[in-house]
Amino acid sequence: MDTIGDFLTRIRNAGMAKHEKVDVPNSNMRVGLAKVLQEAGYIRSYKVAKDGKQGIMRVYLRYDKAGTHTIKKVHRVSTPGRRLYVSASDIPQVRSGYGLAILSTNKGVLSGQEASKQNVGGELLCKVW
Repeated sequence: MDTIGDFLTRIRNAGMAKHEKVDVPNSNMRVGLAKVLQEAGYIRSYKVAKDGKQGIMRVYLRYDKAGTHTIKKVHRVSTPGRRLYVSASDIPQVRSGYGLAILSTNKGVLSGQEASKQNVGGELLCKVW
């Protein structure tokens, strides 16, 4: 099962339905993705609640003044059946710098810009704009 794809799809669907928040099962990878999305301004915030099992993460979505969701499109690049790894020099620029590439590196989940600054490559998880 593609847990990252499920996480991104839940956020995209909740945004299209104009929900204020969405609840997803918690994992360290999802927390890393939510942190990068929050730093880039695509979501307002997130909270992790313990429930004795896996835990629940509540993601608060962000909308612009016109009421449209800030995430226009999410493209899952690396899938469980086809992993895609990039070096630090080959990190793609999404929408001429207006989008965001998210990578899983040995230093954690990072945006494409942050991975370029730290000169690390890794698995290209997704592109968001």
